[in-house]
Amino acid sequence: MINEVIKKNGITYGVMIGVASALVTSTIYAVDLNLFTSWWIGLLSLAINLTICIVLLSKTKKDLRGVFSFKEAFTTYFIAAVIGILISTFFNIILFNFIDPAAKDTLNELIIKYTANMMQKFGSPASVINETIDKMKETNPYSTLELLKGSVFAIVVSSIFGLIFAAFFKSKTTIQE
Repeated sequence: MINEVIKKNGITYGVMIGVASALVTSTIYAVDLNLFTSWWIGLLSLAINLTICIVLLSKTKKDLRGVFSFKEAFTTYFIAAVIGILISTFFNIILFNFIDPAAKDTLNELIIKYTANMMQKFGSPASVINETIDKMKETNPYSTLELLKGSVFAIVVSSIFGLIFAAFFKSKTTIQE
């Protein structure tokens, strides 16, 4: 059974992560679709999410009066991460598949162009670039299926961050005699 503080904080901060992600996506969508290919936007999103998670774990540890096991820290983080990822994914599905389906095609073209340019900068052979572009044209990263696949990958990556954060935020153990 999950501690109520852990559950409440995980859900609350998970919603905050999901809403923050949806706001970032909405802002980029409204301002310029080219921003979806900007590396600094990815770093900004990561920084926002990690900051929220650090605040979440600090607050939860404080709420638990400093007694915070590795499992509790990971569980708190994991609940928040999964909820945030699911909210973000469903927002993207609605935006790119129902509200503005043409945007996902535009984004796919932008991502293909960006990838080809990056591969050229790194000196990839033309045959490899062409093969990569052909593969990218076969799928669209903003289709419902690809967004759902991406959310599974995001949960796995988030779990790795969660393990690191849990190790950092857990209470120091004391030897009992």
